Amino acid sequence: MHRIRKAAPAARTARLASCVLLATAAALVGCERGSSDSAEATATGPNGCPAVHARAQESVTRAQRTDIPWGGPTSGPEAVSGRTIVYVAQTMTNPGVAGAANGVRDGARALGWNVRVIDGGGTPAGIQAAMSEAVALRPSGIVIGGFDPDSTARQAARANAQGIPLVGWHAVPEPGPSRQPDLFTNVTTRVQDVARISAQWIIADSEGRAGAVLITDASIPFARYKSDLIREELATCQGVRLLSVENIPIPDASSRTPREVSSLLSRFGDRWTHSVAINDLYFADAAPAFRAAGKKGSGPPFNIGAGDGDPSAFQRINNKQYQAATVPEPLNLQGWQIVDEFNRAFSGRPHSGYVAPVHIATAANSEGATTWNPSGYREAYRKIWGK
Repeated sequence: MHRIRKAAPAARTARLASCVLLATAAALVGCERGSSDSAEATATGPNGCPAVHARAQESVTRAQRTDIPWGGPTSGPEAVSGRTIVYVAQTMTNPGVAGAANGVRDGARALGWNVRVIDGGGTPAGIQAAMSEAVALRPSGIVIGGFDPDSTARQAARANAQGIPLVGWHAVPEPGPSRQPDLFTNVTTRVQDVARISAQWIIADSEGRAGAVLITDASIPFARYKSDLIREELATCQGVRLLSVENIPIPDASSRTPREVSSLLSRFGDRWTHSVAINDLYFADAAPAFRAAGKKGSGPPFNIGAGDGDPSAFQRINNKQYQAATVPEPLNLQGWQIVDEFNRAFSGRPHSGYVAPVHIATAANSEGATTWNPSGYREAYRKIWGK
């Protein structure tokens, strides 16, 4: 991934001191860059990390399996009828948010339910307006699609007061129910697993010798937490250097990512060997800058998305066009799970407790694929629902 930048003049002394302390304690993690300031990192470590590398390679090999049997619920309440779900999206330009919405539509269609999607446009005001509209519609249930429920606390409280169950998709860091905010459940893979395996892929692929760049969106708590965990896992290998942490809000990715990538290429050159982003979409936006710099699509830098596994990411991976791997969310499955969780809420039953397994898709195990989902989920849910 990419290197870290120099601090702004007013804060350079303090930030440089903090980076020195970090380097002494962690040996590989740089200071977070925000939009334009960071500290310089050292070159890629020469010694690797044999024990850490061996464990990472074992984990990556296991996560690349595609013969994953259904491990979700096999029992639950039969389907209720005549329900309407509103999916409030952080932004439908986020492929993960959009993919989960499509999964909700797909699952709801099997039950004859109605689904309406309201796009928050990726701004706080837009998301609050979308949530207000959703509550005013008095639907059977509302999906919190990829944004922090605390940013719409008043609207969520009104939904709770009206007895409208809320189900999150990547709304809070952990899967399962939440009390503050009050969610019937939150559907997501375990962010710890996603962060760990994406960092382990870098360690394994580089044999413990990488210069890495991390791209995140610090405005989304879920994404910020994921990137913090990635940093921690990269830091377990002394041969990996975190060159830069790039904070690029997802709504600004198309305009900012090419500029930032060009700048990073200029600063770090061949020291930049690997990248990890909290969402695959950054690599679609990075491709023109890599191409203009004469970089081959097959890398380096070798890029992995720590979510969300949209079809364009699989296409880039299969065609070796500036993305080598992704840790895909099983987006369609998660949409069906959201529908099942609502059915449990409507029936007065507890949440299912299901958490999808983590997976890594590369050209070696996903050639021709456009998505990833464990097999058998549609059949399992239809059987549960009596459909």
